[in-house]
Amino acid sequence: MTEKPFRPESGRQHVVIIGSGFGGLFATKSLKDADVDITIIDRTNHHLFQPLLYQVATGLLSSGEIAPSTRQILRNQGNAHVVKGEVTDIDLDRKVVTACLGQYSREYEYDYLIVAAGAGQSYFGNDHFAQFAPGMKTIDDAHEIRARIVGAFERAELCSDPAERDRLLTFVVVGAGPTGVELAGQIAEMSRRTLRGHYSNIDPAAAKIVLLDGAPQVLPPFGKRLGRNAQRQLEKLGVTVKLNAIVTDVSENSVTFKSTQDNSVEVIPAYCKIWSAGVAASPLGKLIADQAGVEVDRAGRVMVNEDLSVGGYKDVFVIGDMMNFQNLPGVAQVAIQAGEYVAANIENETEKPGADREPFEYFDKGSMATVSRFSAVVKLGKVEVTGFIGWVLWLAVHLMFLVGFRNRFVSAVSWGLNVLNQNRWQLTTTRHQMHSRNALTKLRTFVGDSGDVVEVNETEQFNGKK
Repeated sequence: MTEKPFRPESGRQHVVIIGSGFGGLFATKSLKDADVDITIIDRTNHHLFQPLLYQVATGLLSSGEIAPSTRQILRNQGNAHVVKGEVTDIDLDRKVVTACLGQYSREYEYDYLIVAAGAGQSYFGNDHFAQFAPGMKTIDDAHEIRARIVGAFERAELCSDPAERDRLLTFVVVGAGPTGVELAGQIAEMSRRTLRGHYSNIDPAAAKIVLLDGAPQVLPPFGKRLGRNAQRQLEKLGVTVKLNAIVTDVSENSVTFKSTQDNSVEVIPAYCKIWSAGVAASPLGKLIADQAGVEVDRAGRVMVNEDLSVGGYKDVFVIGDMMNFQNLPGVAQVAIQAGEYVAANIENETEKPGADREPFEYFDKGSMATVSRFSAVVKLGKVEVTGFIGWVLWLAVHLMFLVGFRNRFVSAVSWGLNVLNQNRWQLTTTRHQMHSRNALTKLRTFVGDSGDVVEVNETEQFNGKK
């Protein structure tokens, strides 16, 4: 006997929300007083403040400050039900979502569906780069990158070969958007300031940080003036910025790139590589688009209507990093405003069935990126702010959007302590972090070769055995 799809017994409209990022969480909270029941499904158990992931990767903050439990956030919202699971199927005609966790699977019937499953890293068809140059989209990614950064210095301390030591102390960040700029700046500060005097055989300040991008400037969306300012600040920190540089290969030992100006090819020997160039929307976007008869763009984002619904399905909304609407950027403010807009329409229609929907209008509240301690670039409409004032604005905005008083307080204290002294209190790494991606790759290869699902214990994975 097939189990019936889950539906709350209240008889109220059932809103299923996929994703607990900015879009999903703000849509859920905006429906707090609406006469609906909400089921929010996510493959993690937390809401991730993704703009601060790089600070977890570089030891300024712990994961708890930027990734509070979704259940804890919504504990006082009586009409919200949280489900941890991977959405594996969406049937728009049956109005059913299927979610799985391990061997457990359940269907959820909806009256309204909000899909805000976010995006992952895009390697532009070169997915094999991921093994050697991880992206940074999850807490696990940030922990692994931290382990690779710290591990590079630890290995260099033990290395007696000058050429190999130089390779170990070379860090390559691919992508000069906000994440890449912030990562490069923080790695430079770690090497020049935080780790000063920590090692006996190496000088951490000798580390070489290289930032690569195929674009002709740093931070293209910010405009030329702010891009030039950010580049100057990075270069003052010792970061080598190479623009018009298309990465053609990433291996265990190096990064290869080609100049778009003279077609020259350069190979950079490097131990630690980090990828922050490009995003790809969740595969759920293509699944929905195919059923709704609409297109997806090159990044897998769904072409949505002016009310953010999909095709002829007025009860299905795609928001955040998964939507293509007027080429809006994949930033937190777009997701937040889209989530609140869709929630307002749903609440209005539950009170007034058949009510008209006003088109979605995005209000651009500006863009910002921190380059280093005391230095940030901020674009607020036509107003551009740099340096210390920009840094203060960056601090204020990011504190405001962190969830919970404790997280705001602890983050403010952590930033304050880092200003007063050179220490970072979250540089601990574990064996699991150091080997997680290699272990996963070995496990997948083993399963693929055999054709069977074979369990490999953790120790064997770390030793590279099958």
